[in-house]
Order: sequence, then C-alpha cells, then structure tokens
Amino acid sequence: MGTRLLATVAAFSLLFTGTAVADDQQIDREIVQQALDQITGTAAQGAQVRVTEGRDSFTARSGTAELGGTRPVPLNGRFRAGSITKSFTATVVLQLAGEGRVELDAPVVRYLPGLVDARITVRQLLQHTSGLYNYTDAIGFTPQEFEPIRFKQWSPSELIAISTGKPLQFEPGTRWEYNNTGFVILGQLIEKITRQSYERTVQQRILKPLHLNDTTPPGDNPNIHGPHAHSYGIVNGQPADTTRWNPSVFWAVGDILTTTKDLDTFYAALLSGKLLKPAQQAELMKTTPVSPEYGLGLFIQKAPCGTTIIGHTGSVPGFGSYAFFTPDLERRAELSASAGIGTGDPTPGYYGLLDEIFC
Repeated sequence: MGTRLLATVAAFSLLFTGTAVADDQQIDREIVQQALDQITGTAAQGAQVRVTEGRDSFTARSGTAELGGTRPVPLNGRFRAGSITKSFTATVVLQLAGEGRVELDAPVVRYLPGLVDARITVRQLLQHTSGLYNYTDAIGFTPQEFEPIRFKQWSPSELIAISTGKPLQFEPGTRWEYNNTGFVILGQLIEKITRQSYERTVQQRILKPLHLNDTTPPGDNPNIHGPHAHSYGIVNGQPADTTRWNPSVFWAVGDILTTTKDLDTFYAALLSGKLLKPAQQAELMKTTPVSPEYGLGLFIQKAPCGTTIIGHTGSVPGFGSYAFFTPDLERRAELSASAGIGTGDPTPGYYGLLDEIFC
C-alpha cells in the first residue's frame, strides 16, 4: 500500500468500533460519510465501513473501485484483511487447547522440535512476547520495494528462517513487541497437530460452521475473486495497480480474504463464546503486565474516550482494515480501505470516524 496509508494503518490501531444507526440514536451518518470522504480524498482509492449498534446496522463507502473509473466501492466487496487473520489462527490454536491437544504454556519445541529457542511457549507466540525477530522487518512492502517480489512463492519454513537466522530481540516473556513470525509458527503448529493444511483446518473449524461464504485463506492464489476494490501505488514513477500479489508471504499471519459482513459474524461469534470452551474463552481475553493491551490474537484497548474496544487491525500491501467491538457486542464496526496514489494525510478522517462512531 502507499507509504502514507501504511504508516497510518500501523499507527492507528484504536480507530474503529460501532455505535448507533437509527434516527433516535447517536450516530450521524453524514459525519461518517464526511470522514470516509476525507480518507479517500487524501490517501485511499476507496473505503467501506459497516457499523452496528444493537439490532441496527448500516454501511457506507467512499471513493471508487478503480483508478480513473466511476464504479463505486462494492459494499459487499472482498478485501485483504491482513493481520485480522491472527484472530482466526489464534481461535484454532485455542480450540486445539480446549481439546487437550495443545498446552498454551508448553514450549513450542514440544510440538515442533528444534524450530525455535526452547524457552519460547505457545502462549508467547500468541501474545507477541516471544522475542523472535519479526521476519516482515526484513522485507520491503512499499509498492516500489514489493514490485519485484509481489508474485514470489514463500514457504512457511523460508519465512521462519528469516527470523531464526537472527538473535532473539529480548528474553522470551519479558516484553511485548508485535511479531508476525510467531503466527507463521502457529500455522505450522496447527498443521502438525491436525495433520492437514492450515487452510483446510480454518475452513472446517470456523468458516464452514459460521457460513462465512465470502471468506477464504487463499494460499498462494494472487487473485481476489468476486466483487472488490482495487489498490494502487507508485512504481517506477507511475501509478500501478497493486491489487494482485502472492499472499503466501503472510500465510497464517495475514492472508485472509473477507468482507465486512463476514468479519462481523466471525467476531460476534468469537467474542460471545460460540467458538471456544469457557476456559479458552478466558485465555483469549487475558492480558498481563507485559502485554496489557493484547490477549491471544486480539487487541484489548481503550479508545481515547476511555471505552474498552476489542478486535484487530490489518495492514498488507494495498489494504488497511479494522474490526473493533465493545465487550457487550452492542457496538461494532469493520472497515476496509484500499490504497491510492494520494500523498495526503488520512489521519483526520480516521479520527473523525473514531469520534463519531465510537466516542
């Protein structure tokens, strides 16, 4: 994605949750629209948001699906959800823990011998406290940097080797540092325990039971099937379509294709306890002094106005996304923005959405 949008997505992990929609409720749809327009008027090609309070919901969009075109962003459009995938991966690991097949505080090497430092536990991978080097720090993801490798096929072992070839960044369990390597390893753990592919396991355990028909882990398929908005960036000094690329570089870390509606269904089921046993549900939401704002595959944070919000953000080349919820699920919102060639600052638009939708 464009560097400005990428920086904004990385910086603002607190920006979305939902509030009211009916006339006698709080939200002003015109302000939501103005905020979306500000985002697409500065850095994004297109944006869509789904907002829910109680039984009411609405969708809004801004920009266009293609550069130079007039087709609007499809409200049911699929998008690359990036690190929102981590919530799916964590859910499967916790399900396996509930079945007695994985122990969260066991060393990872019990299941994957010799792969990482013997002190690193499964929980530390889930909670970003492992100390492993973050492999994505070694790969360039600006449109110009990513162009030569956008269709490269990556294996999980290759991604992990980028990390394990470097020393630990800190002693396991002593610090929190967002880390993509841990979730590649968790993908391998899932495959080792279930004896089938990560993609098939996610399909069987989450997508099929919840009827998430517009969500898929694409493996190495560079295409986005179905309605979707395109993303753009500057490559060799010219605008370039950056929508298609091989998602194997993110795999169990961030390769999910989905829609705002499917994300709403998934997180509502997860946070209401429909996917996990009670003991694992408690683990999902557990924070620590070392990790005060991240549970197991979920951010648990305070918005600037003080209200707790739960969910995840995602940022991959061309797309930024958010899915956040109040603990009682009364207020929920999911947003996707596709990168454009603008160089303005979308931050005020994001803050406008935060203020109007949530605070």
